[in-house]
Amino acid sequence: MSKYTILVTGANGFVGKALANTLGQSAEITVRSAYRKVPVPGMDQVSIGDIGPETDWSKALQGVDVVVHCAARVHIMQDAGTTESLARFRHVNVEGTRRLAQQAAAIGVRRLVLVSSIKVNGESTSGRVPYAHDQAPTPEDAYGISKHEGEQALWEVARTTGLEVVVVRPPLIYGPGVKANFNSLMRAVSRGLPLPFGMADNRRSMVYLGNLVDLLQHCAIDPRAPGNTFLASDGHDMSTGELVRQLAHAMGCSPRLLPVPPAFMQLTARMLGKSAVADRVLGSLQVDISHTCTTLDWHPPFSVEQGMQATVAPLLDASRVAN
Repeated sequence: MSKYTILVTGANGFVGKALANTLGQSAEITVRSAYRKVPVPGMDQVSIGDIGPETDWSKALQGVDVVVHCAARVHIMQDAGTTESLARFRHVNVEGTRRLAQQAAAIGVRRLVLVSSIKVNGESTSGRVPYAHDQAPTPEDAYGISKHEGEQALWEVARTTGLEVVVVRPPLIYGPGVKANFNSLMRAVSRGLPLPFGMADNRRSMVYLGNLVDLLQHCAIDPRAPGNTFLASDGHDMSTGELVRQLAHAMGCSPRLLPVPPAFMQLTARMLGKSAVADRVLGSLQVDISHTCTTLDWHPPFSVEQGMQATVAPLLDASRVAN
């Protein structure tokens, strides 16, 4: 008989789907999945519609012990810098989160775990120490601001109701099905394209999906978790060049890295109006997970090598089918 009923919101998303699948393998846990619209109706799947200040979570929350809130308006580069975009992010990530927490507390849910973002801390650690769990937040774009305000909304509910709250801030998440820039880089490496990162000396923290899911499971049931903000990573920071080498090794091919000075690439990017792109590729963003590891007695169960192998596997399988 299960000890916990855990509601996973955003269960069709990159993190939510993996988390629901992993939790469902535990005999101690009953998983309920919340979707905007349920793809295949089932007794442990609930449609909640659009997320915002008027969302009715009551059906999804009945009998639930813990909520892991993965659903959010996600970061989109083209939708991050205007007043209108901030309002859209706040509607879901702040007011929608507040509404969920209020209803969860009212119905007797014990704990809510929020999947936030390292963008709450800031955009770069170039020339400074890694981000820590207790530093003052300095979000810069609409998404980061909304995630920070969503965290604050949860702490307010916790103070007035006793709801246990846990916040997890991951950096870039990779794993099977990863999209955006990581997927583009992975495909470039698989095609043997020359990449100008041979002299890159930056350092970036990332987290493999399996490691993040394991941490979220700990946060859902560990009695030491409530009241904490935890940063997540693999515990192995890499330069962009090392990332290319790791991907190539996982694919069984040789990396083609050109020794282009980073300063030259940054100057070229600035002339082309692409400074933000260069900063993401060549800048540093490191996180310190010592508080996470010490507080929860947690260590990433998967190595970077294992994470990379799992991430490239679908691409390699598709390539074999095509050939």
